[in-house]
Amino acid sequence: MDVNQTKEIVFKIVGAAMTVHNAIGHGLREKTYERALVVEFQHVGINYDQQHRYPVLYRDVKVDEYIPDLEVEDFIVVDTKVVTKIHDDDIGQIINYLKITGKSTGLILNFKHPKLEWRKVTYNPSSPS
Repeated sequence: MDVNQTKEIVFKIVGAAMTVHNAIGHGLREKTYERALVVEFQHVGINYDQQHRYPVLYRDVKVDEYIPDLEVEDFIVVDTKVVTKIHDDDIGQIINYLKITGKSTGLILNFKHPKLEWRKVTYNPSSPS
């Protein structure tokens, strides 16, 4: 996926999140926003997967599994939040999610406040950590 396509899809996702935010308000449960985004994605024709399971491996042994909220267009992990502010911990968490899923782009959507907060995070496995 090239940079312009990524920007376009991120723009569509954020637009869908703003539509949801404006319609149902702020401060509800994270799961509420995830489910509302699914409805909005269907309405506007955004391809998504919900609750896909990924194994978390340590020394090639499955020690857990990660289940992202949403994946869009098979390369963006979308994480819904209802937190005071998106912190470095949230960014670190989504980078780990990108490593586990093999995706390149993460999008954190925070529905806590009257104005939607969002952060795009990219991960390149070939760059040094």
